Amino acid sequence: MKVFIQTLIVLTGLITLALAPATFAQNGLISLESPFEPMETMNRAERIVSERGFNVFALVDHAAGAESVGQNLRPTMLLIFGNPQGGTPFMQCAQTIGIDLPVKFLVWEDVSGQVYLSYNDPAYLAGRHNAENCPVAQNMSAALAGLAEAIVTP
Repeated sequence: MKVFIQTLIVLTGLITLALAPATFAQNGLISLESPFEPMETMNRAERIVSERGFNVFALVDHAAGAESVGQNLRPTMLLIFGNPQGGTPFMQCAQTIGIDLPVKFLVWEDVSGQVYLSYNDPAYLAGRHNAENCPVAQNMSAALAGLAEAIVTP
């Protein structure tokens, strides 16, 4: 019976991992695979961010900018958004964090056609600005992770 329960726990974990969107992080940049096309991913990002009470400040279409100067770039769009209720306390820990705020989501497509949603981890940014003990950083990390998961989950 004990072996059965252990096997069941391992299988449950493997199934959970298999169903979760692939995620990777490097130097504080967190990227999640999106099952949606780039524009649909960005539309979902704008809608979900707004529904959750964040202000959308700008949408930058880097591919359109490249096209305007005769260059090619795979879909690459940046959503800039935030909320002073989170950003202000974060900057009170270290004002230089203002260089990294408002927060951003980048929707991009790699050479194989896989679409990603990427963002900077606020906990990593806190370390970058010598504010590792800032209590807001972990809350912001959790909030962005929740937003990102909602965006890329069908």
